Amino acid sequence: MIKASALYIVIIIALVIAVLCSALVATAYFYREEYQKKFRYDRLQNNLTSGINYLLAGSEGSTQNKTFSLFNNPEDSVTITRRQWGVYEMATCQAFIQHDTLFKTFSIANSIDSAKWAALYLIDEDRPLSVSGKTSISGNVYIPKAGIRTAYVDNKAYEGDKDFVKGHQYNSEKSLPPLNPSQIDELLSHFTDSTGRATAFRGDSVYNSFLNPTRVINLPKKAAAIADIKINGNIILYADTTLTIDSTATLNNTMVFARAIVIKSGFKGNCQLFATDSIRIEPRCHLEYPSAIGIIRTKNEKVATPPKLFVGNASQISGVIFSYDKEKSEVPIIISLDKNVIVYGQVYSQGTLSLKDGVKIYGSVSANRFLYQNSYSAYENYLINLEINSRKVSPHYLSGSLFPAASKTKKVLQWIEGN
Repeated sequence: MIKASALYIVIIIALVIAVLCSALVATAYFYREEYQKKFRYDRLQNNLTSGINYLLAGSEGSTQNKTFSLFNNPEDSVTITRRQWGVYEMATCQAFIQHDTLFKTFSIANSIDSAKWAALYLIDEDRPLSVSGKTSISGNVYIPKAGIRTAYVDNKAYEGDKDFVKGHQYNSEKSLPPLNPSQIDELLSHFTDSTGRATAFRGDSVYNSFLNPTRVINLPKKAAAIADIKINGNIILYADTTLTIDSTATLNNTMVFARAIVIKSGFKGNCQLFATDSIRIEPRCHLEYPSAIGIIRTKNEKVATPPKLFVGNASQISGVIFSYDKEKSEVPIIISLDKNVIVYGQVYSQGTLSLKDGVKIYGSVSANRFLYQNSYSAYENYLINLEINSRKVSPHYLSGSLFPAASKTKKVLQWIEGN
């Protein structure tokens, strides 16, 4: 005869089996859900990569906004947006399946064309380039047919390499290789078109995603200053007169257009600065890669003082410094690098480039004319106690398509936003 307690044991065993079976069914269900999520995520990630490669291939260079299907499959859809952002380009790629979306926002720049890249390019005005002190030049150079000679300046003789240049020497032309005219026109449009400009900002922090329309901040017509503020992202600042940026302000991926710009000593940030009259960067500033600083002049006005871009003592610039003059002027634009300034990137002067002791340019420098000044006199086309080295630039350095050494190959310059 079976005891009554055996029934309870059977019920307990059946309950345990039921719980285990339910757990197995639930585990299989959730595993399937997670597998589908992972499969969809991987598919979105692959589509996002394909969209980014499509953008970099440049097959749709003029595309502003486009949505299309990859592989002729509506489940493999991407949206790409591409536009000019100063001397670089800004792009966004979004891959989506129904309500699931992955996106990346990034800046684009060009690889260096090694055939055009040079440590130094000085136009030929039928006079030689003179070197003195501990001047060092490494990389290929384009110099006047008159060549290079040594000079004795400030009680100092030439102490550099006996070959003058550690690289190949080529004859330069009567003018610099030109800047990209379409890129110049794009920059000029910011100085002439005031459509849609907004009013000034408030608060101590301003951020705008590159997924949103560009936020435009039009500063007052009187001399303006910004301090104790963080400005980050898809933002453009405009000023009709002089804009002063204090060291307590932080700019990241922001563009500034003004008649004149002053950066106070100790400033640190990543931005693009463009002016028509002057830019003054005070000592010990650090503009991080990929920054850009440019003076752009379109009218040959009769002025006693030329437009000037000045970089103060012991400052570091990572990116590009340039000047553009639409018409050759008797009073050319001056780019002046003070003592111990270090530039990682490119300097392009369509006028006079003034260099002081201890300047180091790790990259490329191009100029119509060099100038060295001391307390007593000025020397044209003299390089004194400088280091110019195209081989010390990072192998990952990229240039804007504005500059003549840029190749057609485009790469990601900086990842900015994404999920």
